[in-house]
Amino acid sequence: MQKITKVVIPAAGFGTRFLPQTKAMPKEMLPIVDKPVIQYVVEEAVASGIKNIIIITGANKRAIEDHFDSPNEDLVQNLVNGKKTKLLKQIEKISNMAEFIYIRQKGPYGNATPVLTAEPVIDGEPFAVLWGDEFIHSTPPRLAQMIEVYSQYEGIIISGVRIDNKDDLKRYGIADLEPVKGNLYKIKQIVEKPESDEAPSNIAAHGAYILPPEIFNAIKRTRPGKGGEIWLVDAINLLKKEGIPLYAVVIKNGKYYDTGSKLEYMKTVVEMALQHPNINGSFRHFLRSLKL
Repeated sequence: MQKITKVVIPAAGFGTRFLPQTKAMPKEMLPIVDKPVIQYVVEEAVASGIKNIIIITGANKRAIEDHFDSPNEDLVQNLVNGKKTKLLKQIEKISNMAEFIYIRQKGPYGNATPVLTAEPVIDGEPFAVLWGDEFIHSTPPRLAQMIEVYSQYEGIIISGVRIDNKDDLKRYGIADLEPVKGNLYKIKQIVEKPESDEAPSNIAAHGAYILPPEIFNAIKRTRPGKGGEIWLVDAINLLKKEGIPLYAVVIKNGKYYDTGSKLEYMKTVVEMALQHPNINGSFRHFLRSLKL
């Protein structure tokens, strides 16, 4: 079985839910205290043993490339002069975490398109996909848990996230599941953004994928679905019908952070601020002082 060495991170969306903030700044660069969202995603991949990061970008996304590039000489000199050695090491580490490849997205609208855009650099290997505007904190890392399952079960592996609020089920692809072992399930089908009363479970098969190279041909054969978009889940379901097994790993010891909407983004910022070693005490004190 081929080892997973590459991860694709789609980051080409318009970020319309965060306008006007995202008119010129990528939504993936929205800060979570002192790091952008996409850095958390890259750190998860690196912590899972991945060294080749393929980021699918679009217009006004240059800030992502600049962030993962080496720091400019003026900034380095400023930190050296200020004897801010710890901070200098932190920003130098960003560009050295992995090998970064950037590709401009092209093709029809839909979340399968950025995956297809990565085809020329995948070289016929299985690979991982992580969305650039959400992340999971877990021990071990989410992707590491998935890679461990992939080493034992051939097929497509998708991370499973329990959705506690029934009204939120219509925001995700919800899986119809058959238990295999422990936190591993076989997926009978994925229903994309179902109405709450029509959802087959409360497990969103969402956020992270390990896919075979056959996915590219499946995407090319996939017709527009809900909303006229080309959905990755439709291509995955096509491969399942053709005999490739499909599994969901419900992530252990994990907390899902959805930063794709204003409310969920603000919840994430507050939770991460309460965990930040430099400000958690003062921030907690501030929150308690508010007259809510």
